[in-house]
Amino acid sequence: MELAILILYSLALLIVFIYSLSQLQLLLNYLKAKKQVDTAEKFYLNDKTQIPNVTIQLPLYNELYVVERLLDNIAEIKYPKDQLEIQVLDDSTDESVALITEKVSALKKAGFDIKHIRRESRTGFKAGALKEGLKIAKGEFIAIFDSDFLPKKDWLLQTVPYFKDPEIGVVQTRWAHINRDYSWLTKIQAFALDFHFILEQTGRNFGRHFINFNGTAGIWRKECILDAGNWSGDTLTEDLDLSYRAQLKKWKFKYLEDVETPAELPVAISAAKSQQFRWNKGAAENFRKNYLKLLKDKSASFSTKFHGFFHLLNSSMFLIVLLLAVLSVPVLYIKSQNAQLGWYFNWLGVFLISTIIFFFCYYVAWKKIHGAGFKSFLKFIGMFFSFFSVVMGFSLHNSIAVLEGHLGKRSEFIRTPKFNINTTNQNWKNNKYLSQKLSPQLLLEFGLWLYFGFGLYSAFLLKDFSLAIFHLMLFIGFGFVVFKTIRT
Repeated sequence: MELAILILYSLALLIVFIYSLSQLQLLLNYLKAKKQVDTAEKFYLNDKTQIPNVTIQLPLYNELYVVERLLDNIAEIKYPKDQLEIQVLDDSTDESVALITEKVSALKKAGFDIKHIRRESRTGFKAGALKEGLKIAKGEFIAIFDSDFLPKKDWLLQTVPYFKDPEIGVVQTRWAHINRDYSWLTKIQAFALDFHFILEQTGRNFGRHFINFNGTAGIWRKECILDAGNWSGDTLTEDLDLSYRAQLKKWKFKYLEDVETPAELPVAISAAKSQQFRWNKGAAENFRKNYLKLLKDKSASFSTKFHGFFHLLNSSMFLIVLLLAVLSVPVLYIKSQNAQLGWYFNWLGVFLISTIIFFFCYYVAWKKIHGAGFKSFLKFIGMFFSFFSVVMGFSLHNSIAVLEGHLGKRSEFIRTPKFNINTTNQNWKNNKYLSQKLSPQLLLEFGLWLYFGFGLYSAFLLKDFSLAIFHLMLFIGFGFVVFKTIRT
């Protein structure tokens, strides 16, 4: 039994190390990309003959709190009205339908080509709505915004020109966060998303590896969508699915790190959990659906296949983290009872390199947003350990999602509740879309909180503090998740 535990523990550490090496290469790509001058050929939109028709799609489902804000914002976008179509793809079942109808009517009177598109059934969820709208879309290019996104007025003017290159199928922009500083939870989510949108997306795009349209704040060439097989609702992350299918068809993606699209982060942990579950399960579903196709593609480089593997299995790292965490307590006792294995445990210390790599990778992303001063660096250190504590606290929840995805268990597309909350004096607890149910999973998370508390106690009992920081982070992370969930 002890041997089996040590083998599993070592393998898990090795996987994390290899994953960290993939992130290190993305960091190097990112640093190279920042030195690159943008020489892309672009449409000259001051020339009327070069302005293409664009359709903006707004997929909605019961967005009472944010839909007016969304439509008011979209109406401010600068683009010739005679070449801009807006589709409100509304699958709502509540009073927001009447609100949308009234708002769409007002925008029509203001001269906008806007359509309120309703379906009889929510077949295919968001993917189904996008596919339905695409059938009648007038635009050569299709911009997509979720209900909580607020693109800036010049968003189309900054993105559309890149489609002069006929091989570009998608232009994706970076998410920004209108309520980043609302709470510790929103700060942690922003920390994670900034890393993805700054380092990962830029690093993959520069290295000519597969990246993904992020479901919103991006624009597609309509021809690309159709050539790749159109939207499909057979995974929970239809955006990642279509992205891989399009790139397998040799379409190029263009990522614009410096074009920000502000959006709202979930302020309730139940909403964040719902979003995390969908993203992580969907990624696992996409690994099952698309990775073998990439692996068999003889034109794809080894490096692209390597990064594609960790891209699609990114969420599966939660399984590895949970395994490491659970095994770490018995490993502490095995170490105390087997002095002859001291050399082995010293050797395991090499894997601290993984933490160092992650530290520098995340700091590069942090520096882009917060600057590089000494005070900023100190804040980063606190944020880095807080973030990874909470990530580990989410590991059980996200591991269940990943396992369901790999095992092919189907589930509905559960939308993330939106709040229209920006300041701490605003109350969100009466949001009608929030789930009030406590999952039985909470008992397991509470049990793990106690378990890692025991791990901390064991450090003093055995006088071995080699894993004390790890167990402290796990104890804090699971405590945060448990008590935040109870208070929701």
